[in-house]
Amino acid sequence: MKVLLATTKPFAKIAVDGIRQVIEDAGFELALLEKYTEKSALLEAVADADAIIIRSDIIDAEVFDAAKQLKIVVRAGAGYDNVDLAAATAHGVCVMNTPGQNANAVAELVFGLMVFAVRNFYNGTSGTELMGKKLGIHAFGNVGRNVARIAKGFGMEVCAYDAYCPKEVIEQAGVQAMDSVEQMYKECQFISLHLPATDETRGSINAELIGMMPKNAVVVNSARKEIINEEELIALMQERADIKFVTDIQPSNAAKFEELFADRYFSTPKKMGAQTAEANINAGIAAANQIVGFIKDGCTKFMVNR
Repeated sequence: MKVLLATTKPFAKIAVDGIRQVIEDAGFELALLEKYTEKSALLEAVADADAIIIRSDIIDAEVFDAAKQLKIVVRAGAGYDNVDLAAATAHGVCVMNTPGQNANAVAELVFGLMVFAVRNFYNGTSGTELMGKKLGIHAFGNVGRNVARIAKGFGMEVCAYDAYCPKEVIEQAGVQAMDSVEQMYKECQFISLHLPATDETRGSINAELIGMMPKNAVVVNSARKEIINEEELIALMQERADIKFVTDIQPSNAAKFEELFADRYFSTPKKMGAQTAEANINAGIAAANQIVGFIKDGCTKFMVNR
């Protein structure tokens, strides 16, 4: 049984060592394909693989066609929009993610971005504090719950809206559950976005929603760039000089944001939410354990293409 670790952005050595131990202790073989630059290298490597662990690598129909023995793909992380689920299902391949393993890392980055924004990007001028301010968490999954936990430590008032999470679950976490997304945006100076990129959410964070926010609004995106309606946000920020936008996903119109809003916009150079040693190790080892559980016991707990 061959497990391929295919990553253009390699795991840390300690994570690879942990993955190898899990895989080899199960009696499987681990093969590495790291820092590859051509898709042809991936297509060649998957030819005899039974399982693949990936990060942000693109696994599309062409890859599934080349991987004749493939049984499972595990994305080491929460998001899995880099995997063609329809193609996977058509080829009889199980796709999993590793939810929660990167959650604290992403949540901590949210507050790094938020503090950076309210302190005026450390430009030497007087900023504001987070204590006592109201934060709205848009989608209350693993990352959102960690954001709520940290926000309480900052002394913020915390609320959340999630169309698919029962109000009582949100309230059990000590967070105010909002009746509607519009209510949350109207009441919160700070919004932290944690929505996946789906047909329903793409472009849904638009001028209408953000325009409802109070004065000196700060929008933090650590989810997916596709959820932002960039043209509408640019137009709104031109109308309202009080809005700041900080993101861990460089927008498609990054140059325009930088040109127009140098003092109100910031993007990390690449997605960095999960870029910690701890998250790297946790997600990689979780992926390895899920592969072993699937192959040996048929466990499909984290399967996303049911």
